[in-house]
Order: sequence, then C-alpha cells, then structure tokens
Amino acid sequence: MKTADIRAAYLDFFAQRGHRKVPSSGLVPLNDPTLLFTNSGMVQFKDALMGREDLGYTRAASSQRCVRAGGKHNDLENVGYTARHHTFFEMLGNFSFGDYFKEDTIEWAWAFTTEVLKLPPERLWVTVHPDDTASRDIWINKIGFDPARITALDENFWAMGDTGPCGLNTEIFYDHGPEVAGGPPGTPEEDGDRYVEFWNLVFPEFDRSPDGTLTPLARPGVDTGMGLERMAAIMQGVHSNYEIDIFQNLMRAAGARAGITDPGKINANPSLRVIADHIRSCAFLVADGVIPSNEDRGYVLRRIIRRALRHGYKLGISEPFFDTLVEPLAQEMGEAYPILRERQSQVTATLKREEARFRETLSQGMELLEKTIAGMRGKTIPGEVAFKLYDTYGFPVDLTQDVARERSLAVDMAGFEKAMAQQRERARAASRFDSNMVSRIHVDRAVDFSGYDRLEDAAEIIALYEQGEDELTAVEQLDAGASGVVVLDRTPFYAEGGGQVGDRGEILVGDACFEVRDTVPGGRQHLHQGRVRQGSLQVGAQAWARVDTEKRRRTALNHSATHLMHAALRKVLGTSVQQKGSLVDETRLRFDFSHDAPLTAEEIARIETLVNEEIQRNTPVQVEHMAYDQAIDKGAIALFGEKYGDEVRVLSMGNGYSVELCGGTHVRRTGDIGLFRIQSESGIAAGIRRIEALTGPGALAWLTESEQLLDAAAERLGAGRHDLLERLNQVLNQNRDLKKQLEQLQAKAAAAQGADLAGQAIELPGGTRFLAARLEASDPKALLSTLDVLKSKLTDAVILLGQVSDGRVNLVAGVSKSLTGRIKAGDLIQAVAPVVGARGGGRPDMARAGGGDAPEALDDALQQGRAWVEAKLG
Repeated sequence: MKTADIRAAYLDFFAQRGHRKVPSSGLVPLNDPTLLFTNSGMVQFKDALMGREDLGYTRAASSQRCVRAGGKHNDLENVGYTARHHTFFEMLGNFSFGDYFKEDTIEWAWAFTTEVLKLPPERLWVTVHPDDTASRDIWINKIGFDPARITALDENFWAMGDTGPCGLNTEIFYDHGPEVAGGPPGTPEEDGDRYVEFWNLVFPEFDRSPDGTLTPLARPGVDTGMGLERMAAIMQGVHSNYEIDIFQNLMRAAGARAGITDPGKINANPSLRVIADHIRSCAFLVADGVIPSNEDRGYVLRRIIRRALRHGYKLGISEPFFDTLVEPLAQEMGEAYPILRERQSQVTATLKREEARFRETLSQGMELLEKTIAGMRGKTIPGEVAFKLYDTYGFPVDLTQDVARERSLAVDMAGFEKAMAQQRERARAASRFDSNMVSRIHVDRAVDFSGYDRLEDAAEIIALYEQGEDELTAVEQLDAGASGVVVLDRTPFYAEGGGQVGDRGEILVGDACFEVRDTVPGGRQHLHQGRVRQGSLQVGAQAWARVDTEKRRRTALNHSATHLMHAALRKVLGTSVQQKGSLVDETRLRFDFSHDAPLTAEEIARIETLVNEEIQRNTPVQVEHMAYDQAIDKGAIALFGEKYGDEVRVLSMGNGYSVELCGGTHVRRTGDIGLFRIQSESGIAAGIRRIEALTGPGALAWLTESEQLLDAAAERLGAGRHDLLERLNQVLNQNRDLKKQLEQLQAKAAAAQGADLAGQAIELPGGTRFLAARLEASDPKALLSTLDVLKSKLTDAVILLGQVSDGRVNLVAGVSKSLTGRIKAGDLIQAVAPVVGARGGGRPDMARAGGGDAPEALDDALQQGRAWVEAKLG
C-alpha cells in the first residue's frame, strides 16, 4: 500500500465518521510562541482542545507536516543513522473537541488498523497507563484484545510541553516477528526494531500550569497521532522508513548525483538517508516562509541544509545538487501539499543560494578539520578548532560533532563555548559606547524637546561626559578633539526611537563647535553623541543647537511613507498584518511585518499604487494628543510590545487612511513625500517579511538609474525599449541552441579523442591497462565525456586525464569496476592533485579534482599517477 494511499484512506475513514478534513497547518506555529516548529497534529487545534476556541466543528482529521529539529524536540543528530528518526515527518491524526472520548477512539483505531489496513490482530501490542482502567477495559471487553499483549507503563501520560493540555494515552505497536531483534514495550529489550509504536491515542483531560498543577478541562478531548512513514514501512513490509516508496525516489535521485545506482547500496548509505530526509524538512520550511539565517528558526534551517551539504561532500558530489531534489520531492508530495508546487521555484532558488554560499567554505573547512584530526594525539577535537570552523567557515558546531561521531571522536565543547564567550565580549566591547557607557549617564532633569516645530534652538549645556577607553566620565569642560556626550536642557534633536534614527547636526558655543553624530535616548534626556571639532564647551554655557536640515527632511519623507505603506499593506494583505520592526533614516525605509507568504508582483504593485495615490492627494498630516484608550477607540494602530503613557501622540494621514500612535518626525502634507518606490521584498524569519523602499530624491535617482540601465541593455542588444524583451528572448533562444550544438560537437570530439587515446594505453605487469594523458579540451565536461568513452573501450584499466582551462587545473580519474578492490579512483586523485595544488575526491570508480595554483606541474602529476598505480599493483 503506497504512502499516499494510506494518507487518503485515513482521512476518508474519519470523514465517513463525521470528521472535518482539515488541511495541514504551516510548520511555523501561529498560535503557540513557545514552539519552534509545528511538531504534532494537535498544535493547530490546541486552543480548541483547551476550550478557548470554537472552530464550528467538534471532530477533525488531518495529515500534518511536522519538523523536529532544535529545541526540546530535536532528532537531528540521529537522522540517517537509525531506521525511524527524521527531521520532517507526517502525522495522521483524528481529534475530538468535547465530542467523543475513549470508547469511540479505541474502537475506530482498531477498525482502521484491522479492517482497512488489514493488519493481523495477533501482530498488535498495546500499552496503557496503570491508572487508565477505562482504556484497558475497552481494549479487553469491547475489542476483545488479548490481555497478555497489554502492557501498563507509567510513561503513558502525554503532554505537548511543560504547560498546556495533557492526559493519559494508550499506544498501539506492531510486531515485526521473532526474526527481528527486540522485545515488547516495557521490557529491557524494547529498544530493538521488532516492536514499533505506530499510533498514539491521547485523551487530554487536564491543563497543566507552570507550577505543575493539573486543572480538569471543561470538555475532555481526543488527540491521536499516527506516524505516516512508520505505518507505510509496516504496510510495505520493510523495517526502515527510508525503504518506503516516498523515500526511495528521493534517495535514488540523490544517489544518481553521487554515482550510486545499486538499490542495496543506496538503502545502506547513511549519507543518502540524511540528504533524503533533509530535503523534505528544508523544502517545506522554506515553503512555509522560513529563510536561512543566523537566528532562531532560520538558523535551524541553515544547520539542516549545511548538514545535508556536508554529506553530499562526503559522497564526493562536487557540483551543486541539493536544490535539484526539490523537483522529485514535489512529484512525491506536491499533490498532498499543494504549497510545495505553488512555491517550488522560490524553494529551489533559496536552497540554491544557500548551497552556493556554503560551498565557498565547505571544502576549506573540511580540509582544516581533516588536518586537525590527522594531527591529533588524543580523541578530542580542540574547542578553538570547532570555533574557527563556526566563525570562519560557517560550520554549525553540531556539523563538526557529526563528523567527530563518524570517526569515534569528541569535540571539546567547553573550549568551544569559551571561544564563543570571548567573541561575544569582543562584540560588546565594540559597542560599549552605545550601551554600557550611555546607561551610566544619570540626569534628573527632563529635556524640553522642541524638534517637532524647530530645527534650531537656544539651549543650556547642563552636563558633559568625556569618552574614555571603556567609560564615560562627567566633566566640566570638553576640549577640541575630545569625544563624548552633551546634555541640553532644551533640544530640537530627535533621539532615536520608534524605528527612526537619531538626528545629526552641531551644537555651537561662540566659536566652539560640537559635531553631533547621533542622538539617543537616555532616561528622560536626549543624549547628543559626537566630537568637539573646535574650541571648548563648558557646563552652564549658552549654546545654539542646529539639526542637519536635509537629513531630517529626508528622514521625515521616509517615516511618513512608512505609515502610508503600513496602511496599504493592511488593505492589500488583510488586517492580520502587524508591524514587527522598522528602520527609517535619510536614505531609505525598511519595514518588517507579519505575513506567511512572499508578496506577489501584483500585490507589490498594488501597495505602491495606493501609497502614491495618497501622496498625490497631498492631504495634511494631522497630529493630536489624547488619552490612549481614546486613540484606540478612534482606530489608531499601536505597536505590539511598545509601552505608551496615559497620553499619546496620534498621527493621521489621508483623512483617516492611516492613523497610528507615533512620536517621530513627519512631513506637513503627504505630497511632500513626492514619490514612493519599493526596492525589495523578502523573508527574514518565519512568518516575517521585509520591504525596503525609497522616497523623494532617492526614489527619483533609483528610477533614473533603472532607465539608464534599460537603455544600455537595449543598446547592447540592438533593440529599442519597446522590443527589448522580444530581442532578449531571441538572444537567449539562440544561445540555448548554440550551447546544444557545442555540447554535441564536444561529445563527438570526445568520442574521437577517446578512440585515439585508447590505443595509447600501456599494459602494466599483471595485465592492467594504464593511460595518463593531457587533453587540450576547453570544457571540463569534455574531460568527463572522454573518460566515459575510454572506460567503455578499455577493460581492467586505470585512466588519469588532465587539462588546464583558464589557468585552472582539472583532473579526472577512472577505474574499471574489476579493479576497485585494489585501486580506488578517489585515492588516485588525492595522491596526484596536491602536485598541482588542487583538491578533490570521489567514488572508487570515478573521481575528480579542480583548482590548483601550479598548472605548470600537470605533466608531473600525470607521471606521478603512473608511479602511484604501479606501486599499488606491486
């Protein structure tokens, strides 16, 4: 029974019993901030099980995509080395929200298992909690299950986390038979593969509070979970999940990239299992909006991708490969999960970029790691090496631990953490002026901010601080050349806040000038950071504060446009959009917001149009001060997590088009913004999108540059603007045709060259044929084509070919299958590649190397290859 058939049969079975078929939720939980990823089918139904949400139905069934990698639920290090650990898996589940309970749940589970799937009852085993007499009674008296195959286990109490819904559960196991090692659940031998748990029936009855108190739920529920991959393995008569149909095509596709085609070798290879598992989790995470990064969910995704790439490197896959597995994955799972098909191009592009980024350092990092291991006297990789791999080469530390486990080594994690702590301290020291120093400034007097109405103002210097190496010191006078902080009783300088950067400008006292490079908040004051350009400043002196007018003006354009764009986003994408962060300065605006999918070109165009329409209306920007509750009643948007006082500043644009609480500086009328253009839209974290945009002069300059680029492209292609696209398509088609013709000619040339070279092979003692030759081919692919021709013409042969192309050395070695027990192509390549400064590796029958800084030594490398082969053959 195919995996897809099991999934469909399950959902149909419960639909016939009054259950709503509910689509899988995304891998980023929207209703539970405590979870890194969706890790079970009940996550999207948590509020319904708790009685906090009425879904409009009381029975549900789903096939939920899940990820367990990172955080409490983390199977990453075991994936590829066991039969059933995965980062990504599917959970079939049926749920009741105060409707049916234990009796129906157990009876339906039994009916589906024995009547639909037709599993032999004598092969099944059940566990219950010792206190769960109700479930035990149902199994024995309602189902007629053999009491001898029911085990009471204290661990049969299920909870999703430290808090939340929980309750007793009963589990169903399948017995693979006595020929498989392992014992029944609850016995010392239970960790074997003979008895496999495939269905967990959970009965949430309690809500566990942080102090451990169990409060009965108003309506007990049902939450079951059947591992689809485990059930498929049972139904398909295999003991490893990686041998089921849904994995086999992926593993064959990955094996083809590594030159492994034998089914037995494919199934036995842990690296292929890792890659097949990881493409599933990575593709679905990207489809659900997670982007590789160095934080939170994005970092977990990056770790999984890089682990897969390392295993590809281990297999000798020398070309980018990971993104090519998205297509076979979509063929397998696109029908069940349409999002994979809908976002296939985005997923492919994201994985391709991430692989290209890591490939630059993967081989260098592995070379460092191999040298370290080769030179070690003990069994522990030093912490400073693990840190260098992380910091310089982008190796997550668990990737280094992965390699260590394969070699029966350990990693000095204490040393790694020490190096990490030292790096964090260096980073803190670099930013100490902005954080530790400023936090030591205490001025009781509140500033009088006049910057909403004025850009210049008279003020008194009420405090001065001089910057030392790692501290600020209160002084009475700051002299020329000194850096520090000036505190005024009154200032037109806006202090950084609400996403808007602080003002720059100057503070004048007679002929003395303090250059203000930034303004930041400090308690109830605005702190002017900078340097005395000339003269001296004294506490108590009367000063003139002057803001950089043009910087402030351009910043205001971007800030006001941010408000208009926020309103446009909510109109186009829906009111679920929430601001998650922003940066507004004089050059651009950056706006982060919640949304679970990339914006389409049409959505971006609509947002631009709405903003520019409001700009063209040139309506006044109105500012009001009112009570917080009054502002919210008026429809003002408040930023989540922001603290507001009793009275707030309300900014309105476009006759109610945009109403927000804001303390920033803005234009007088929307027409002042001039023009609004979106530069880019991207994902920065799970469920978080980012837009970067330009306004006014910046937008105009960007448009002018785009026009110039368009004209230049048209000129290069000999076309006008209006027929540029048509001409470009013609050139691309011509290029594609010429490339095909070139490949055909190269194949013919390779065949001819191979036929000529075959006659040059020499016979070594013992009958082995050997050929080492330097080719003049310009394309590395031709080198491989020639090797294939030679291998087809020569039997019991070792072949070594080399070429120099654009100053780069390419080497390729081939060994007949009959000889790979004595000579391996990968060993031959590793023996000769250092002669030309190249690196490489591969399979026993084919390997390659590239790069190198000594192309002039190619002939020496080929001669050394013959000597190496002769030595191997004795």
